[in-house]
Amino acid sequence: MFHSTRGKKLVSSPQAILNGLADDGGLYVIDKLPKLDYHDLLNDDYQTMAAKILNSFFNEFTFEEIKREIDEAYSSFDIKEVVELKECDNSYFLELFHGPTLAFKDLALVVLPRLMKLSKQKLGYEKNITILTATSGDTGGAALNGFKSIDGVSIVVLYPHGGVSPVQEAQMCSFKGDNAKVLAILGNFDDCQSFVKDFFNEHKDLSLSSANSINIARLAPQVVYYFYSYLNLLKNNKIKDGEKINFDVPTGNFGNIFAGFYAKNMGLPIQNLICASNKNNVLTDFFLNGKYDKKRPFFKTNSPSMDILISSNLERYVYYGTNEDEAKTKELMESLKNNGEYDFNNPFDFFYAYSCDEENTLKVIKEVYDNYNYLIDPHTAVAYSAYKEYVKETNDNSKTVVVSTASPYKFPQAVLEAFNINEPDALKAINVLSETFNIEIPKVLNYPAVDRTIVDIKDAKEYVEEVIKCFSSK
Repeated sequence: MFHSTRGKKLVSSPQAILNGLADDGGLYVIDKLPKLDYHDLLNDDYQTMAAKILNSFFNEFTFEEIKREIDEAYSSFDIKEVVELKECDNSYFLELFHGPTLAFKDLALVVLPRLMKLSKQKLGYEKNITILTATSGDTGGAALNGFKSIDGVSIVVLYPHGGVSPVQEAQMCSFKGDNAKVLAILGNFDDCQSFVKDFFNEHKDLSLSSANSINIARLAPQVVYYFYSYLNLLKNNKIKDGEKINFDVPTGNFGNIFAGFYAKNMGLPIQNLICASNKNNVLTDFFLNGKYDKKRPFFKTNSPSMDILISSNLERYVYYGTNEDEAKTKELMESLKNNGEYDFNNPFDFFYAYSCDEENTLKVIKEVYDNYNYLIDPHTAVAYSAYKEYVKETNDNSKTVVVSTASPYKFPQAVLEAFNINEPDALKAINVLSETFNIEIPKVLNYPAVDRTIVDIKDAKEYVEEVIKCFSSK
């Protein structure tokens, strides 16, 4: 069962999944976090492990139902193992970009639509559901891909015009489907995200849900690769049984790293979680001084998926940090909305936070390639920079998994810039990247010209209402 971070009203797994956001504006959390003995997962492949972990969250579904959907969902990945670990000295890059849109969002967004389909079946829900989601780049393409073959579900994606990479934009705007609409919003990601939350609260008469990590079924699949990483290292004799390791996560909306928080509290031997931010360092300041303050300049950077000042999933962290005090959580979130800030005494000493500017991001990309002959994208570079700062500060030589959230092909211009190569055409930069580093171009990178629909944020409400009306009439 699940309830809101702002109230104790219990709902079933299917209802939480279909609702996306709780009626009171809060985020769903599980009533009792499951505990798992990771030894029971030791001999499982990724798909079986995922089915077991998701079944522990959503036990209204049978293991067999979830396993069937998981197997079909991950069949679109280009490696059988789904994810892969690459060793570089004392750290390991966890490659989460082997899915259809080359980003970590695929790990959850090929699963979420199938969980929604099961939820509709369990509840006997026959109405069309519209997924309304905001993206800083990767969620949009992954969500469109995930929902393309799901009957009874349509999707509207909002992204900040000029605030995503050209490849990310091409993935979204070249998508064709009768059940999908993509809107480029004149505003930043926080404008898009705030619009979605407000639209949910103002339109409770509509059948709406979300593909953002505010949806608990988007978050839960991300817990899996924390367990998989640990067990992979254990099986390959890189760590001893019970040895604690660190995870270093490039962080914007706080969903990815919060999945690590869940994994740790479910029994996985995680020592510390390293929160890596770019120049939009609101989370770094939060963990350093206990103040969340969104009243600051917004920067467009070369790691655009992290260009965020309002990290939605932090509400779940705050909920647990207040000792599961719904009233206090609601008070702090209302303070953020009305005053742009709140003060919070962080109770968890296993979070470390660092930030990395654009210049250093490029330096790290080149450094990793020069040292390990391994090419990383800007978001992974931000994370690796945080890892180096962490080791320098703590002298901790524990094994650390650096979460690699996207293929370098998602951000070819930024990667090339790290080597002083300038290619103004982003899609041509894909070929230059391949030729320069002798890396095969993924087959999914083949897009027609981008056809944008640009909407001012102040006009978005009327536009989205009309789109949903059209979807519902089909």
